[in-house]
Amino acid sequence: MIALFVDQVKIFVKGGRGGNGVVSFRREKFVPRGGPDGGDGGNGGDVVLITTREKTTLVDLSYRPHLHAPHGIHGQGKKRHGKNRPPLYVRVPVGTVVKDEEGSLLADLCREGMKAVVAKGGRGGRGNTRFASAK
Repeated sequence: MIALFVDQVKIFVKGGRGGNGVVSFRREKFVPRGGPDGGDGGNGGDVVLITTREKTTLVDLSYRPHLHAPHGIHGQGKKRHGKNRPPLYVRVPVGTVVKDEEGSLLADLCREGMKAVVAKGGRGGRGNTRFASAK
């Protein structure tokens, strides 16, 4: 059996997009000009690196270098807001150093349980209920 040890890997991360807000209006039989009732979109998920002692190498990331967090859910009519999506946690070994494309240091994960957000998720869009006023 051959043991692989990978100590340097290039990964591509992308946070989730926020869900779209919706434009919707109330429609009932005897209610003229019911007004807006569109819900907001949910927030997208972040990509978070978290250290653990269970990992000793980055071989898992070399096989799957593209990491995408889930997108937020779109809003709906009747003031229904979309769901926020959870972050994508990626476990890395203790002592991992995170750098960007230019080589500048983003995070030095030197203790167990340390977290670093490497890709922030998008904010959800606003539905037309947000823009309603008394006039």
